[in-house]
Amino acid sequence: MIYYNLKDHQEKIDFKNATIKGQGKEKGLFFPENIPQFNEEFIQNLPQCSNEEIAYQCMKDFVGDEISSEILKEIVAETVSFKIPLVKINEQISVLELFHGPTLAFKDIGARFMSRCLSYFLKDQQKKVTVLVATSGDTGGAVAHGFYKIPQINVVILYPKNRVSPVQEKQLTALGENISAIEVNGSFDDCQNLVKQAFSDQEINSQLFLTSANSINIARWLPQQIYYLIALKQWIQQHKEHPVICVPSGNFGNICAGLLAHFRGMPADHFIAACNDNHVIPDYLKTQKFEPHQAVPTLSNAMDVGNPSNFVRILELFGNQFDSLKIQYLPTPSMIRKP
Repeated sequence: MIYYNLKDHQEKIDFKNATIKGQGKEKGLFFPENIPQFNEEFIQNLPQCSNEEIAYQCMKDFVGDEISSEILKEIVAETVSFKIPLVKINEQISVLELFHGPTLAFKDIGARFMSRCLSYFLKDQQKKVTVLVATSGDTGGAVAHGFYKIPQINVVILYPKNRVSPVQEKQLTALGENISAIEVNGSFDDCQNLVKQAFSDQEINSQLFLTSANSINIARWLPQQIYYLIALKQWIQQHKEHPVICVPSGNFGNICAGLLAHFRGMPADHFIAACNDNHVIPDYLKTQKFEPHQAVPTLSNAMDVGNPSNFVRILELFGNQFDSLKIQYLPTPSMIRKP
């Protein structure tokens, strides 16, 4: 599989180098050159598939021959080595529990997959890689645990002061070894901007071999498709209709992965991006203008993103055509402002 830079389509690299590099020129995100389709038989037989088989089928076309089938199966088995249950709330609503991983965060899946791929790609190299990551709460802990004590890799995590929970802060700061955490006097967007600036800084890159473990990295973003299919596997055992999928959204990598799985043939009737007071994307759906703003701190701190990086990938999926999104914007009561 070849990946191209969304800001410079002439820059094209393979999965290995996209994983190691993190982002392209001009801070551009990488995107697959083609969208591989799921085999219809695979989707029809989903309830009979193990989670490991689902994960393998989900990722094999994106990895190609850069990792052998045997090794990739080992990687995905470790990626989904904990339970991922779809729990019924009532006859119409179920919730996918993604907190059974080692750091209680949905990002455990992406972080575990990426850490193992990066470790595999670096096993024969002498130089060390520095994984630089910004977190609004969940990403940092998942990345720290995923890369903890992995040879040849150092991790530096930037997190916003007073904007992560006490448990999340302990996950970031307590491990030591090859994991370092830096508190930033600002928002998640400030942390993310520092990460992007570091990747563009020639002096820093001349001294450090940098990569990112945010969802801007394709090896963190793409495996998030896996749990949508695991959820569908459980859903269709109880329902005949296709699901409507609602996703809490911050940097929009999670829902973007779900949309990608849908474009590949995963059935779903509709996707809902649930946002808090950081409503850059709902505003875009009303005005067709993408206007980032300073992140507003809320109780749902992991969603506090004022400049969601992955939305550019959603636009690419829809051919950068606003009308093709076919999304109706419905404000929640907390977002309705008095005149």
